[in-house]
Amino acid sequence: MADRIVELLKSNQELFDLYARKEEYGSSSLDQYGRFLAKNSRHGSVREPRVSRFLLENGFAPQYPEGRKFAVCLTHDTDLLKPESFAWLRLPKVSRRLLSKVSKKFETAWNYGRILEVEERYDAKSTFFFMALQRGDQDFNYSIDELQSEIGMISDRGWEIGLHGGHSAYVDLVQLSREKSRIEKVLGLNVVGYRNHYLKMKIPLTWRILRDAGFRYDSTLGYSETVGFRNGMAHPFKPFDLESGETVDILEIPLSVMDGTLYEYLGLDQPTAWTTSKEIIDQVENSRGVLTVLWHNTYMSGPKLELYERILGYCKDKGAWMTSGREVWKWWSSHDFLSQR
Repeated sequence: MADRIVELLKSNQELFDLYARKEEYGSSSLDQYGRFLAKNSRHGSVREPRVSRFLLENGFAPQYPEGRKFAVCLTHDTDLLKPESFAWLRLPKVSRRLLSKVSKKFETAWNYGRILEVEERYDAKSTFFFMALQRGDQDFNYSIDELQSEIGMISDRGWEIGLHGGHSAYVDLVQLSREKSRIEKVLGLNVVGYRNHYLKMKIPLTWRILRDAGFRYDSTLGYSETVGFRNGMAHPFKPFDLESGETVDILEIPLSVMDGTLYEYLGLDQPTAWTTSKEIIDQVENSRGVLTVLWHNTYMSGPKLELYERILGYCKDKGAWMTSGREVWKWWSSHDFLSQR
């Protein structure tokens, strides 16, 4: 299916260039983290899935389990567990819970059971991306070795564990492979899903090394400073490498909506954050696509949690299939949604 999609898109050069992210090859228009910004794109609004619409008009017909119209890929990046102090992790769990009840000062992002309970209420599951850094690495905040019981609990209940790669992993196969080995040792299972810290990505190198490291899907492709569709796709896809002229054997599940984008980068108030999220959800539903949501564990309280639940409730009412990246990958990889012509 991937090669036929590429051939179909080549009939429209502008959309093909958008799909392949041609403008990012060798681009020097990067921010301080080495990221390509939406404002530097020549393709216009990223809030319209233009490539997906073209494909739908030309024989592309995605389907989902139980006849559902669209899917929602729910994800959580764990950057921090206790922003104030790594020493918090060394406290017994009972002590952490008691201190959290006594004072907001001790409230922690160690809240995985609560996240699972919330998602269960909406018949949803998700992917938790954990970092596997070592002390001394940039942005090291917790040791993956100390999370074995939490990771085991999440996995045993049917949610997915993925790798949240460190600052250099997206361009360094050796570092990427080390981090993958660490998290797999703790989990006791192969890890198939990936997202890089700060949404750092170098096209096409990142896709190549993810494939070479043994990952099956990535969910990094999105803009940190705005919501929408970075390559015009509201659907998972196999990336096309313009340098090799071949499709890369990894599934990209593009990111659509991130909590930090709404509240930090865009600086939206609660009502506008909702209407913005709803706009993207409706776009994906109308495209019979896959909405990928990133909600950090540190955003699971107060109004931010309320918005997450509102997204879940809205999508459930629409009959969406809300699941993990691994389940999306398995479904997408076992079906051909492009009619033969």
